[in-house]
Amino acid sequence: MGRGTVLICGAGIAGPTLAYWLAREGFRPTVVERARGLRSSGNPVDVRGGAAQVAGRMGIMPRLRDAATQATGFAFVTGSGRRIGPLRLGRPNRGEVEVPRADLSAILCDAARDDAEFLFGDSITALRQDTGGVDVTFEHAAPRRFDLVAGADGLHSSVRTLVFGPETDFVRHLGLYVATLPLDRPAADPTTILMYNAPGRSLTVHPVRGIEGAAFIFRGPARPGLDRRDVDAHKRITLDAHAGWPAPAPPVLPELLDRLRAADDLYFDSVSQVQLPAWSHGRVTLLGDAASCVSLFGDGSSQAMIGATTLAETLATTPEDHTAAFRAYETRHRKASGPSQRGHTLASALLVPATNTGITVRNLTARLLPHVPTPPPRPVGSK
Repeated sequence: MGRGTVLICGAGIAGPTLAYWLAREGFRPTVVERARGLRSSGNPVDVRGGAAQVAGRMGIMPRLRDAATQATGFAFVTGSGRRIGPLRLGRPNRGEVEVPRADLSAILCDAARDDAEFLFGDSITALRQDTGGVDVTFEHAAPRRFDLVAGADGLHSSVRTLVFGPETDFVRHLGLYVATLPLDRPAADPTTILMYNAPGRSLTVHPVRGIEGAAFIFRGPARPGLDRRDVDAHKRITLDAHAGWPAPAPPVLPELLDRLRAADDLYFDSVSQVQLPAWSHGRVTLLGDAASCVSLFGDGSSQAMIGATTLAETLATTPEDHTAAFRAYETRHRKASGPSQRGHTLASALLVPATNTGITVRNLTARLLPHVPTPPPRPVGSK
C-alpha cells in the first residue's frame, strides 16, 4: 500500500486529528462529514494529559487557551440554596484546558484543512473491501476507492454498522441521558459550574466563556428505536424527566425548562458504553467514540486525540502492513484508554445520585474532597 489514501469518516475530534498526523506522514487523507458544517455549540470538554501533549505538538495550544472556558471550580447546590464548594476541577497541569467541544473540533479541522480533503454534507452508504483497497459509495459524491478507511464517526458510527454489525451488538446503555443547550446570556457566576440535584436527575449551569450553557442529566431506561434526530421526542423525554421536581425546586428550573421547550439547538443522547472485541476488520478501523466510548464520563475528547495520534504513528511505522499497524494501535490505545472505561459507575453516583440518601451522602463526601476527581492523565503512546 505504501503511504496511500485514507478515508476518515467524521470531522469531530478524532477525525481531523488523524487527518493532520497522516498528512504529515505522507498519507493522503480525506475526511467526510455528514453535517454541512461544524456545529456552533457544544458542551465543554477537557484537553488533558496526553491530549494536551498532542495539541502542543500540533501548535494549537494558543488557540485552545483563547477558546478556553472560565470555569475553575464546581459546586453542588442544596435544596436550601446553599453551595457545597467550589471544588477545584481536577486539572493538575496548567497546560490542560477546558474548551467547548465545537471550538475544539473547529480548531482541529483548521489545523488539518490545508493538507487534507474535507467533504461536508455527505456520508458513506456502502463499503466493499478486497485485498487491494476499499470501494466506497457516498450519498452524494461519486464512488471512490481508498487504501484504508477509518471510522471516527462517534457513538452511533455508520462505519461500525456497515462493517462490524448493528449498533445493538456493541453499544450498552448505562442508564442515563444527557441534554445540553446554550443559554445565550451572561453567566451569573463566571468561574463556577453549579449543579442542582433531585433523585435520579441533575441540572447543571456552566459559565462556559461568560455565556452560560445548561445540561440536564437524568436516569432512565433504554429506549430501543428512538430516533436520534427527533428533537421533539428528545424534548419530551427531558421535560418529563424533570417534571415534578420536589420542593424546593431550583429557582432557575422553570426558566430553563421554558428554554428547553423553545430550543432549536439541542444536543441529546443516551450515556452509553461501546465494547468491541476488535477495532479493525480488514482495511477498516475504528477510533474515538466509535471504538471505545464511555459517553459523558470517559474523557472521550482527550482519548480521541490520543488514539488518533497513536493510529497515525503505527501506520507510519509499518505503512506496507496495515494489519500490523492496526494491531499495534489497538494494543497501545486499549491500554491507554482502559482506566477511562471503568469509572462510569462512580461518576454517575457522584453526578446523578439515584436517591435522596445518595444525594446526602454525596454532599457530605464532597465537603471532604479537595477537587472533583477526574481520571489520571496518561502520556501519548504510554506502554
